[in-house]
Amino acid sequence: MLMSSTLPISGTGWTARVWALLITLCIVLFLDGLDVSMIGVALPSIGSELHMSTSSLQWLVSGYVLGYGGLLLLGGRTADLMGRRRVFLLALTVFAVASLAGGFVTSGPLLILTRFVKGLAAAFTAPTGLSIITTNFAEGPARNKALSIYTVFGAGGYSFGLVFGGLLTGVGWRWTILLPVPIALAALAAAYVLLPKDRPATEGGHDLLGAVFSTSGMLLLVYTVVSAPTAGWDSVRTLGSFAAVVALFTTFVVTESRVRHPLVRLGILRTSTLIRSCLAIVAMGGSYFSWQFIVTLFLQDTIGWSPLHLALALLPVGLMVTLSALFSDRLVDRFGTGRIIATTLTVMAIGYFMFLRIDTSASYVGAILPAVLLIAVGWIGFPAVNIQATNGIRNEEQGLAAGVLQTSMQVGPAVLLAITSAMIASGMPADPTRATMLDAYRPGLVFAAVIASVGALVALLTVVPWRLRGAPEVADELEPLPAELAA
Repeated sequence: MLMSSTLPISGTGWTARVWALLITLCIVLFLDGLDVSMIGVALPSIGSELHMSTSSLQWLVSGYVLGYGGLLLLGGRTADLMGRRRVFLLALTVFAVASLAGGFVTSGPLLILTRFVKGLAAAFTAPTGLSIITTNFAEGPARNKALSIYTVFGAGGYSFGLVFGGLLTGVGWRWTILLPVPIALAALAAAYVLLPKDRPATEGGHDLLGAVFSTSGMLLLVYTVVSAPTAGWDSVRTLGSFAAVVALFTTFVVTESRVRHPLVRLGILRTSTLIRSCLAIVAMGGSYFSWQFIVTLFLQDTIGWSPLHLALALLPVGLMVTLSALFSDRLVDRFGTGRIIATTLTVMAIGYFMFLRIDTSASYVGAILPAVLLIAVGWIGFPAVNIQATNGIRNEEQGLAAGVLQTSMQVGPAVLLAITSAMIASGMPADPTRATMLDAYRPGLVFAAVIASVGALVALLTVVPWRLRGAPEVADELEPLPAELAA
């Protein structure tokens, strides 16, 4: 078991050192979201200077997702086995170096390579940072408060990255690549001082076969999904890749059921709170990223808004997520995670359906802003999802649980976004006008609303039956089962 040098922190009256530790971890997660959204705004400028085609430009985003989504499970388990402090510091160093290199490359393929390496690094920092929190803050009010603040920084990084990207692209796109470097170096120095020392696990082993099969399967799945719109969903290459993905994951499951020290203890996938959290985070992230992708294309390419104008239009989402840090932990303490997730996903779905009223002459205040505000309310449930996922999980498997959750957050939305892109491409006319382009976007907008609605329905079904019976809050929401029963 991996032991921390400090006892879990209980209560919410934290010392300055505890706050400094938490903010350091939050800044690193903030960088992950910031990096993804800033590069999206800068894509046209990058393509012009480096002579990259549209299909090549997508890999600046997809390459990051490929590395991130492919190694999250391995990253979380490696932290559990090798020591969280060591893994976090090493991965953050790689992230900073790759960011610096990306700011000076002169070719598209090299820039894509640096994006892939940054994704690999984030696959280790993200689950490790989450598991550092869950193993150093006692389950209950202390952990709820810490996770609420932590997850808000992650979502806020993505939203505010749009604004920073819009501002910095006007100066030069390389600044969007270089901005994370000084922030990452400052966080690295702080983490070296503040992170509690731990030691590698004295029990358990390294499941090399499991690592090979899971990583290969996840990398191939993400690659297949992001390349399918170009190759064709029914092409021999795409269908063959999906068949290979199934074979790799089947082999992985067989391996994990037989080895003595599995990379992923299959029993953890029967933990109801973790599974519900994964479904909720796929619905939340998948619907939002699909919707934002369409809104970005429509408002910039069709209506003619500038990147900064677009960023400011979506800023209420970032502001709402950030402000929710002030009260989301108290909401969880009062109502439990299940009710919050069900309510916020429902509000988010209503926002997407409200956005369907938009037309080519719709005003921002009258038509767009009300929907944006409702969608922003949906993200208040994001901290509750993370809290629910790690409740009742043993300390030595907190990194694994974090990896499972964040893998769902990366791979699930990537699949749904690829489907959305295919829907748009199939309906786009050869000689589009504003009206026909909006018609091509509508199926994707409806799809985003349906994703959120299905997620809300699943969340509601786990809460409503208990309310109808007059029973108290679901047991594993407030008082998790003992580890031996949860297994």
